[in-house]
Amino acid sequence: MTTLKAGDKAPDFKAEDQDGNEIKLSDYKGRKLVLFFYPKASTPGCTAEACNLNENYDKLKEEGYEILGVSADSKKKQQNFKEKYDFQYPLLADEDKKLINAYGVWGPKKFMGKEYEGIHRTTFLIDENGKIEEVISNVKTKEHTDQILK
Repeated sequence: MTTLKAGDKAPDFKAEDQDGNEIKLSDYKGRKLVLFFYPKASTPGCTAEACNLNENYDKLKEEGYEILGVSADSKKKQQNFKEKYDFQYPLLADEDKKLINAYGVWGPKKFMGKEYEGIHRTTFLIDENGKIEEVISNVKTKEHTDQILK
């Protein structure tokens, strides 16, 4: 699990979105950012989480938030995921896990008695100055917007 906490400077990053556009943390200077890490595109929990954020996109924008999703999926998988559900925000394809490791969300997981390495579903709320406001590690996929705006 991540060692990052509220008050820490958000690790800088540079990654490509589903269309191959380079996106950097500095692109969001002066704006608040919801940076959410999810295990795998098009899986039930990840779809519920991403759709919840998309359905509440206008509400999050009203509160000044931009949204970025991140997983280790390929650009093609991210593109298919974004197009299938018509997400209004970019999805970063972090296949080399540089961003995932920088934020400390990769590690051992358990599912149905099996242990494996994977992404821990975690969201970072980053303020206008690049500081972490909050780390949400107990993400409720269907109520994620409420967790962010509480």
